[in-house]
Amino acid sequence: MRQNARVTSDFKGDYQELVDEISELLGAPATLESRHFELIAFGAYDSEGDLDPSALDPVRTRSILTRRSTAAVRAWFESFGIARATGPVRIPPTPEAGVYRGRTCLPVRHRGVVLGYVWLLDTDPGPTDRQLAAAMEVTARIGALLADEAQHGADLSRELRAVLTAERDWQRDMAVAELRTALGSRADALHTVVCVAPWPSADPEDAPSVRTVPGATALCTVPWGAAAQSLALLVRLRSTDVLTPATSAAGRLLERVRGADGASGAAAGIADARTGLAELGTAWREASAAARAALAEPRLGPVADWASIGPFRLLTALPATAAHDPVVRVLLSPAHRELARTAEVYLDCAGQAGRTAAELGIHRQTLYYRLSRVEQLTGLDLDDGEDRLLLHMALKGARL
Repeated sequence: MRQNARVTSDFKGDYQELVDEISELLGAPATLESRHFELIAFGAYDSEGDLDPSALDPVRTRSILTRRSTAAVRAWFESFGIARATGPVRIPPTPEAGVYRGRTCLPVRHRGVVLGYVWLLDTDPGPTDRQLAAAMEVTARIGALLADEAQHGADLSRELRAVLTAERDWQRDMAVAELRTALGSRADALHTVVCVAPWPSADPEDAPSVRTVPGATALCTVPWGAAAQSLALLVRLRSTDVLTPATSAAGRLLERVRGADGASGAAAGIADARTGLAELGTAWREASAAARAALAEPRLGPVADWASIGPFRLLTALPATAAHDPVVRVLLSPAHRELARTAEVYLDCAGQAGRTAAELGIHRQTLYYRLSRVEQLTGLDLDDGEDRLLLHMALKGARL
C-alpha cells in the first residue's frame, strides 16, 4: 500500500486547471470526461459567442447538468474510433443524434490506454494544428493524473473490500489498519456505509468512480448471495442526524442501475453514522440489512436507512432457513399466494378486520373466509398472540 497516496479531492483542482489550460490554448471551452463518459471538469472560456445559450447543444448540456452521457451518446461517439485514436478526432454535427455542433475529441491516454476524452466544440476559426499539438501535450499530463487517481481508487477499493469481507476479527483488524493508512486524516471523520443491491456487474471497470459520487470516500463491489454482487460505499457525513449525502449518493447509484438494465429491481440501505472505521463491519451489516428490507418491503425503499426498517432489524439477523418454519410451508406455496398476502396484511393491520378489508379491497365476509382457510392450512389460531407472532415473522422473513 502506498503511504503517500493522494486523496481524490486533491485531483479535482488539478483537472480543472489542466482543462482551463487547454481552453486558453485553443480559445474555446473544453470539457473533460472519463472513458465512461462521466464528466470530470469543464472550462469556461470567456468569449462573447460562448455566453450565447445556442453555443450549447443537448448532448453537451446534459453532460454538464447530469455529469454523465447516455449509453446511446457514448456508442455514437465511439463509432468514430475515439477509443483507438492517438490524436484529435473530428466529429461532424449530427442533429438527429442531438449533436447540433461539430466538435473535436482529444483522446486522453496513458501508456497506450485511453482513460478519458477532452471535447472541444467547433469554433470559427478553429484551432490550428500547432494549437492542437500543444493541447495533446496537456492531455498527456491529464492521462498521468487519471492513472494516478485510478490506482489510488483501486487501492481504496481493495482495502474496503478486505474490511467488509473479512471472515475473522484479526483479519478485519488488519484490513481496517490498511484502510486507515490509505485514508489518512479522513479515517477519523464521521462516516456511514451505503449498500446498493443487487449491483449489475462485479467487473471493477463497470463500477462508478468515487469522483462521480459526491461525498464518497471509497467504494467496492461485495458478493451478494450466491451469484449476485452489491456495491458498498463509504460516505462522509457532517452530522449524525443528516444522512443527505448518503441518500443522494444512493439515489444516484440506483439511477445508474436503472440505466444499465432498464429495470428498478434494486434498492439501497444506509447504516447508522459512526466516527472512525472501527465498526465498519457492523455498519456494513446494517446497510446490507436495510437494502434487503427495502427489496422485500417496497414501502421502505428504494432507499432505506437502518433506523427506519423496524422489525426487519431483527428478521434480517436471522439465518435464511428461519423463515422456512414447517407450519407455514403450505401457505407459502404459489397456490396460496393470495391467502399469504391476506394474512400478512391482516397482521400488519393489528388484526383489525375493517382496516384489512379496506386495504385489500374485499368484503369482510371474504376476509373471514380467507382467514379461516389460513388457520386450516397452518393449524395456527389467529386469536392467539404467539401464533400470530410466528406467522407474521415467517411471512415477513420469507420475502427476505
